[in-house]
Amino acid sequence: MPNLIAKSALFGRAPLTLGGTTLAEAQLGPITSVAVFPGKLAKVKKALGGFPAPNTVAGKLIWTGPEQVFVLGDAPDLAGLAAVTDQSGGWAALRLSGPHAADALMRLYPLDLRAAHFPKDTCARAPLGHMQSILIAEETGFLILIFRSMARTAWHEIEAALALEMQMFKWRVQIISKMFRTARKCL
Repeated sequence: MPNLIAKSALFGRAPLTLGGTTLAEAQLGPITSVAVFPGKLAKVKKALGGFPAPNTVAGKLIWTGPEQVFVLGDAPDLAGLAAVTDQSGGWAALRLSGPHAADALMRLYPLDLRAAHFPKDTCARAPLGHMQSILIAEETGFLILIFRSMARTAWHEIEAALALEMQMFKWRVQIISKMFRTARKCL
């Protein structure tokens, strides 16, 4: 019998850093989907130690829909309380962190990702370009859960958006510098 070697969706892809912003694969371990059976929410909340409000993250619990969460790490036994499925092999995780993370991702997501509007522990099921994803705001950036089969495409799209954002940032700096030089000449 052959020995199979488990590889991540982005196996061999080194982290990418542009302008102090880093794109890297994140290893999350087990991901379990929990969809609560009707009338069982109180018992599931007790078993999980809580339940996140819509579009939020609470510890290892990520809201993914009405009475539905992803549990990162091991999930408790919820037999008879919820439909529980292992999603670990179906999802990949990317982390984009640094000063240009929000601006780069706003080129791909139809959301305002500035910290005032999408603060830490906020999440959204939203399209990254043409791919469905779960976007989570973290302290210094974002965690992006994407279908495993789309991981390399998502990486490419984020890399291109980050490169474009860096070029736009460079141009903004050049324009502002030119404005200041011109203003000094006028004084």
